[in-house]
Amino acid sequence: MEHNVPVSLRARAGRFVESVRVQRLIIALILVNAVLLGLEALPRAADAAGNWLLLADRAILAVFVAEILLKLLAHGPGFFRRPWDVFDFTVVAIALVPASGPMAVLRVLRLLRLVSMMPRLRFIVEALLKAIPGILSIIGLLTLLFYVFAVIATGLFGAAFPEWFGNLWRSMYTLFQIMTLESWSMGIARPVMAEFPWAWIFFVPFILIVTFTVLNLFIAIIVNAMQTMHEQELAEEHETIGRVVKEENVPLQEDLQALRQEIQALREEMASRDRGGPRKPGDGD
Repeated sequence: MEHNVPVSLRARAGRFVESVRVQRLIIALILVNAVLLGLEALPRAADAAGNWLLLADRAILAVFVAEILLKLLAHGPGFFRRPWDVFDFTVVAIALVPASGPMAVLRVLRLLRLVSMMPRLRFIVEALLKAIPGILSIIGLLTLLFYVFAVIATGLFGAAFPEWFGNLWRSMYTLFQIMTLESWSMGIARPVMAEFPWAWIFFVPFILIVTFTVLNLFIAIIVNAMQTMHEQELAEEHETIGRVVKEENVPLQEDLQALRQEIQALREEMASRDRGGPRKPGDGD
Protein backbone atom coordinates (compact mmCIF):
# COMPACT_ATOMS: atom_id res chain seq x y z
CA MET A 1 0.00 0.00 0.00
CA GLU A 2 2.85 2.36 0.84
CA HIS A 3 4.38 2.06 -2.65
CA ASN A 4 1.19 1.99 -4.71
CA VAL A 5 -0.62 4.97 -3.14
CA PRO A 6 0.56 8.47 -4.14
CA VAL A 7 2.29 10.30 -1.31
CA SER A 8 0.02 13.34 -1.69
CA LEU A 9 -3.10 11.16 -1.33
CA ARG A 10 -1.70 9.47 1.78
CA ALA A 11 -0.78 12.84 3.26
CA ARG A 12 -4.25 14.27 2.61
CA ALA A 13 -5.87 11.17 4.12
CA GLY A 14 -3.66 11.47 7.21
CA ARG A 15 -4.39 15.19 7.69
CA PHE A 16 -8.12 14.59 7.27
CA VAL A 17 -8.51 11.60 9.59
CA GLU A 18 -6.30 13.11 12.31
CA SER A 19 -7.80 16.59 12.14
CA VAL A 20 -9.41 17.97 15.29
CA ARG A 21 -12.84 18.12 13.66
CA VAL A 22 -12.80 14.44 12.66
CA GLN A 23 -11.44 13.34 16.03
CA ARG A 24 -14.21 15.21 17.81
CA LEU A 25 -16.76 13.59 15.50
CA ILE A 26 -15.41 10.13 16.37
CA ILE A 27 -15.57 10.88 20.10
CA ALA A 28 -19.16 12.10 19.71
CA LEU A 29 -20.10 8.93 17.80
CA ILE A 30 -18.53 6.76 20.51
CA LEU A 31 -20.65 8.52 23.12
CA VAL A 32 -23.77 8.17 20.96
CA ASN A 33 -22.95 4.49 20.49
CA ALA A 34 -22.73 4.12 24.28
CA VAL A 35 -26.21 5.61 24.64
CA LEU A 36 -27.58 3.31 21.92
CA LEU A 37 -26.11 0.22 23.58
CA GLY A 38 -27.64 1.32 26.86
CA LEU A 39 -31.05 1.74 25.21
CA GLU A 40 -30.78 -1.75 23.74
CA ALA A 41 -30.38 -3.03 27.29
CA LEU A 42 -33.71 -1.43 28.26
CA PRO A 43 -36.56 -3.79 27.25
CA ARG A 44 -39.08 -1.00 26.68
CA ALA A 45 -36.74 1.03 24.45
CA ALA A 46 -35.57 -2.09 22.60
CA ASP A 47 -39.18 -3.10 21.83
CA ALA A 48 -40.15 0.39 20.69
CA ALA A 49 -37.16 1.19 18.47
CA GLY A 50 -35.13 -1.99 18.18
CA ASN A 51 -34.69 -1.81 14.38
CA TRP A 52 -33.75 1.87 14.43
CA LEU A 53 -31.23 1.26 17.20
CA LEU A 54 -29.65 -1.56 15.22
CA LEU A 55 -29.53 0.56 12.06
CA ALA A 56 -27.88 3.46 13.90
CA ASP A 57 -25.40 1.06 15.50
CA ARG A 58 -24.38 -0.30 12.09
CA ALA A 59 -24.06 3.20 10.63
CA ILE A 60 -21.71 4.22 13.45
CA LEU A 61 -19.72 1.03 12.96
CA ALA A 62 -19.38 1.88 9.26
CA VAL A 63 -17.91 5.26 10.20
CA PHE A 64 -15.41 3.55 12.51
CA VAL A 65 -14.41 1.16 9.73
CA ALA A 66 -13.95 4.07 7.31
CA GLU A 67 -11.74 5.84 9.86
CA ILE A 68 -9.54 2.75 10.28
CA LEU A 69 -9.24 2.36 6.49
CA LEU A 70 -8.20 6.00 6.14
CA LYS A 71 -5.54 5.52 8.82
CA LEU A 72 -4.30 2.42 7.01
CA LEU A 73 -4.14 4.43 3.80
CA ALA A 74 -2.30 7.29 5.51
CA HIS A 75 0.28 5.30 7.46
CA GLY A 76 0.65 2.14 5.37
CA PRO A 77 2.55 -0.68 7.15
CA GLY A 78 3.57 1.86 9.79
CA PHE A 79 -0.02 1.71 11.03
CA PHE A 80 0.79 -1.55 12.83
CA ARG A 81 3.75 0.05 14.59
CA ARG A 82 1.44 2.52 16.32
CA PRO A 83 0.10 0.77 19.47
CA TRP A 84 -3.06 2.84 19.88
CA ASP A 85 -3.98 2.46 16.20
CA VAL A 86 -3.58 -1.31 16.57
CA PHE A 87 -5.83 -1.13 19.64
CA ASP A 88 -8.52 0.72 17.66
CA PHE A 89 -8.16 -1.76 14.79
CA THR A 90 -8.63 -4.70 17.17
CA VAL A 91 -11.71 -3.21 18.82
CA VAL A 92 -13.37 -2.44 15.50
CA ALA A 93 -12.41 -5.85 14.09
CA ILE A 94 -14.07 -7.58 17.06
CA ALA A 95 -17.23 -5.56 16.38
CA LEU A 96 -17.22 -6.83 12.77
CA VAL A 97 -17.18 -10.49 13.80
CA PRO A 98 -20.70 -11.92 13.36
CA ALA A 99 -22.07 -12.61 16.81
CA SER A 100 -25.41 -13.55 18.24
CA GLY A 101 -26.71 -14.28 21.69
CA PRO A 102 -24.25 -13.63 24.54
CA MET A 103 -21.43 -12.84 22.08
CA ALA A 104 -23.32 -9.78 20.87
CA VAL A 105 -22.30 -7.96 24.05
CA LEU A 106 -18.78 -7.70 22.59
CA ARG A 107 -20.04 -4.66 20.70
CA VAL A 108 -19.69 -2.69 23.91
CA LEU A 109 -15.92 -2.99 23.56
CA ARG A 110 -16.16 -0.16 21.03
CA LEU A 111 -16.60 2.22 23.96
CA LEU A 112 -13.01 1.46 24.98
CA ARG A 113 -11.93 3.56 22.00
CA LEU A 114 -12.50 6.58 24.23
CA VAL A 115 -9.25 5.61 25.92
CA SER A 116 -7.26 5.98 22.70
CA MET A 117 -9.09 9.15 21.65
CA MET A 118 -8.61 11.13 24.88
CA PRO A 119 -5.00 12.01 25.77
CA ARG A 120 -5.47 12.02 29.55
CA LEU A 121 -7.09 8.57 29.57
CA ARG A 122 -4.32 7.37 27.28
CA PHE A 123 -1.76 8.76 29.72
CA ILE A 124 -3.31 6.85 32.63
CA VAL A 125 -3.37 3.56 30.70
CA GLU A 126 0.24 4.01 29.59
CA ALA A 127 1.21 4.67 33.22
CA LEU A 128 -0.57 1.47 34.29
CA LEU A 129 1.29 -0.50 31.62
CA LYS A 130 4.63 0.93 32.75
CA ALA A 131 3.77 0.00 36.34
CA ILE A 132 3.11 -3.66 35.47
CA PRO A 133 6.57 -4.94 36.56
CA GLY A 134 6.18 -3.34 39.98
CA ILE A 135 2.57 -4.51 40.25
CA LEU A 136 3.61 -8.09 39.46
CA SER A 137 6.18 -7.91 42.25
CA ILE A 138 3.53 -6.75 44.71
CA ILE A 139 1.17 -9.52 43.52
CA GLY A 140 3.94 -12.04 44.16
CA LEU A 141 4.43 -10.68 47.69
CA LEU A 142 0.67 -10.68 48.28
CA THR A 143 0.36 -14.29 47.08
CA LEU A 144 3.14 -15.35 49.44
CA LEU A 145 1.48 -13.63 52.39
CA PHE A 146 -1.89 -15.16 51.52
CA TYR A 147 -0.33 -18.62 51.35
CA VAL A 148 1.44 -18.26 54.70
CA PHE A 149 -1.61 -16.86 56.52
CA ALA A 150 -3.93 -19.41 54.87
CA VAL A 151 -1.80 -22.32 56.06
CA ILE A 152 -1.76 -20.85 59.58
CA ALA A 153 -5.53 -20.20 59.56
CA THR A 154 -6.30 -23.71 58.34
CA GLY A 155 -4.23 -25.21 61.13
CA LEU A 156 -5.70 -22.94 63.83
CA PHE A 157 -9.36 -22.59 62.89
CA GLY A 158 -10.07 -25.32 60.32
CA ALA A 159 -11.54 -27.85 62.74
CA ALA A 160 -13.92 -25.38 64.40
CA PHE A 161 -14.89 -23.44 61.26
CA PRO A 162 -14.58 -25.80 58.28
CA GLU A 163 -16.76 -23.61 56.01
CA TRP A 164 -14.30 -20.73 56.31
CA PHE A 165 -10.98 -22.42 57.03
CA GLY A 166 -11.58 -26.09 56.22
CA ASN A 167 -8.79 -26.28 53.63
CA LEU A 168 -6.17 -24.10 51.98
CA TRP A 169 -8.47 -22.74 49.24
CA ARG A 170 -11.32 -21.92 51.63
CA SER A 171 -8.90 -20.17 53.93
CA MET A 172 -7.46 -18.11 51.08
CA TYR A 173 -10.93 -17.07 49.94
CA THR A 174 -11.91 -16.13 53.52
CA LEU A 175 -8.71 -14.13 53.87
CA PHE A 176 -9.51 -12.37 50.60
CA GLN A 177 -12.87 -11.34 52.06
CA ILE A 178 -11.11 -10.10 55.19
CA MET A 179 -8.62 -8.18 53.05
CA THR A 180 -11.49 -6.31 51.35
CA LEU A 181 -12.90 -5.49 54.82
CA GLU A 182 -16.30 -6.83 53.74
CA SER A 183 -18.11 -8.10 56.89
CA TRP A 184 -14.76 -9.20 58.28
CA SER A 185 -15.42 -8.19 61.88
CA MET A 186 -19.00 -9.22 62.67
CA GLY A 187 -19.12 -11.87 59.96
CA ILE A 188 -15.84 -13.71 60.53
CA ALA A 189 -13.48 -12.34 63.17
CA ARG A 190 -15.92 -12.06 66.11
CA PRO A 191 -17.46 -15.53 65.62
CA VAL A 192 -13.97 -16.98 65.56
CA MET A 193 -12.96 -14.94 68.62
CA ALA A 194 -16.01 -16.27 70.45
CA GLU A 195 -14.41 -19.72 70.11
CA PHE A 196 -10.77 -18.56 70.27
CA PRO A 197 -10.47 -15.29 72.26
CA TRP A 198 -6.82 -14.88 71.21
CA ALA A 199 -7.72 -14.98 67.46
CA TRP A 200 -7.35 -11.20 67.20
CA ILE A 201 -3.58 -11.80 67.29
CA PHE A 202 -4.03 -13.43 63.85
CA PHE A 203 -6.59 -11.11 62.26
CA VAL A 204 -5.22 -7.70 63.28
CA PRO A 205 -1.66 -8.23 61.93
CA PHE A 206 -3.10 -9.73 58.73
CA ILE A 207 -5.22 -6.63 58.09
CA LEU A 208 -2.39 -4.24 59.00
CA ILE A 209 0.12 -6.01 56.75
CA VAL A 210 -2.05 -6.92 53.76
CA THR A 211 -4.85 -4.35 53.64
CA PHE A 212 -3.17 -1.21 54.93
CA THR A 213 0.39 -1.81 53.74
CA VAL A 214 0.70 -4.12 50.75
CA LEU A 215 -2.41 -2.87 48.91
CA ASN A 216 -1.25 0.73 49.30
CA LEU A 217 1.95 -0.26 47.53
CA PHE A 218 -0.15 -0.73 44.37
CA ILE A 219 -1.21 2.91 44.56
CA ALA A 220 2.34 4.04 45.28
CA ILE A 221 3.75 2.19 42.26
CA ILE A 222 1.07 3.56 39.92
CA VAL A 223 1.49 7.12 41.21
CA ASN A 224 5.27 6.81 40.83
CA ALA A 225 4.88 5.58 37.23
CA MET A 226 2.56 8.50 36.41
CA GLN A 227 4.98 10.97 38.01
CA THR A 228 7.90 9.51 36.06
CA MET A 229 5.97 9.72 32.78
CA HIS A 230 4.95 13.31 33.55
CA GLU A 231 8.58 14.27 34.21
CA GLN A 232 9.66 12.58 30.97
CA GLU A 233 7.01 14.49 29.04
CA LEU A 234 8.16 17.77 30.59
CA ALA A 235 11.80 16.96 29.78
CA GLU A 236 10.91 16.11 26.18
CA GLU A 237 8.83 19.29 25.89
CA HIS A 238 11.68 21.43 27.24
CA GLU A 239 14.13 19.71 24.90
CA THR A 240 11.83 20.33 21.94
CA ILE A 241 11.37 23.98 22.88
CA GLY A 242 15.13 24.39 23.29
CA ARG A 243 15.80 22.81 19.92
CA VAL A 244 13.21 25.01 18.20
CA VAL A 245 14.59 28.15 19.86
CA LYS A 246 18.11 27.17 18.87
CA GLU A 247 17.09 26.53 15.28
CA GLU A 248 15.25 29.85 15.12
CA ASN A 249 18.25 31.68 16.62
CA VAL A 250 20.72 30.38 14.02
CA PRO A 251 19.77 32.98 11.35
CA LEU A 252 19.80 35.72 14.00
CA GLN A 253 23.26 34.68 15.18
CA GLU A 254 24.50 34.66 11.58
CA ASP A 255 23.12 38.17 11.04
CA LEU A 256 24.74 39.38 14.27
CA GLN A 257 28.06 37.86 13.23
CA ALA A 258 27.85 39.54 9.82
CA LEU A 259 26.97 42.84 11.52
CA ARG A 260 29.99 42.52 13.86
CA GLN A 261 32.23 41.88 10.87
CA GLU A 262 30.89 44.95 9.06
CA ILE A 263 31.40 47.11 12.18
CA GLN A 264 34.93 45.78 12.58
CA ALA A 265 35.67 46.53 8.89
CA LEU A 266 34.36 50.09 9.31
CA ARG A 267 36.50 50.62 12.40
CA GLU A 268 39.59 49.37 10.59
CA GLU A 269 38.84 51.62 7.60
CA MET A 270 38.35 54.66 9.86
CA ALA A 271 41.57 53.87 11.72
CA SER A 272 43.43 53.57 8.42
CA ARG A 273 42.11 56.95 7.27
CA ASP A 274 43.17 58.55 10.55
CA ARG A 275 46.71 57.23 10.14
CA GLY A 276 47.02 58.35 6.48
CA GLY A 277 44.96 61.56 6.67
CA PRO A 278 45.91 65.08 5.28
CA ARG A 279 49.00 66.74 6.76
CA LYS A 280 48.58 69.75 9.03
CA PRO A 281 50.06 73.24 8.11
CA GLY A 282 53.48 73.82 9.58
CA ASP A 283 54.53 70.19 9.53
CA GLY A 284 58.11 69.75 8.39
CA ASP A 285 58.95 68.77 4.79
